[in-house]
Amino acid sequence: MIKEKYGHRLDQWIRTIFPFLFKREVNPNLLTVLGAIVCLAAAIAFGMGQFLAGGLLLWLGGMFDLVDGVVARHFARSSAFGAFLDSTLDRLVDMAVLIALVVHYAGAGERGTALVAGVVLISSVLTSYTKARAEALKLDLPGGIVERGERVFLLVAGALFGLMVPVLWLLAVGATATVVQRFASARRGIESREFERAARPGGGERFVHGE
Repeated sequence: MIKEKYGHRLDQWIRTIFPFLFKREVNPNLLTVLGAIVCLAAAIAFGMGQFLAGGLLLWLGGMFDLVDGVVARHFARSSAFGAFLDSTLDRLVDMAVLIALVVHYAGAGERGTALVAGVVLISSVLTSYTKARAEALKLDLPGGIVERGERVFLLVAGALFGLMVPVLWLLAVGATATVVQRFASARRGIESREFERAARPGGGERFVHGE
């Protein structure tokens, strides 16, 4: 939701806040990998119950993730592989952080909270997958209530201010609602396209189920 509303202003904000990143050419893929490494360290901290350290590390890793695309565009270093790398490592980080929270709460005997963290994990993966699958079908889906930016922001806030349990409940509801929202949008888009195709002569496309 934040990215959908303010994404077009992001480049200028990043240049204003971090001018040193644009004085000398930086490899954006290096920033992507460094950000992922820092976030994986955050996941380890969460798993050990070190929420303050985990929150700070996740915030730092999120900043790397925020600037890599802006740097790539500034130095004309955008590439298909860079986009693939960024998206893939984002999924790795999302799963690692949430699995770490599941492990922590399960180990602490808080099975209910561990289950909620598991719901957030599943919904987060589905949020990303529905968008990727829709793009493969050439559908344009809305961002939704809770995208990755909101998830990371809320997890950092929950860790730093001792509000992780209510944040996980909020994310469980919001991320699940986002998945439902994207499913509904995809269905409307597909049905609309199939209706238009049926009105034209000729055969339609064949879609393969599964991976």
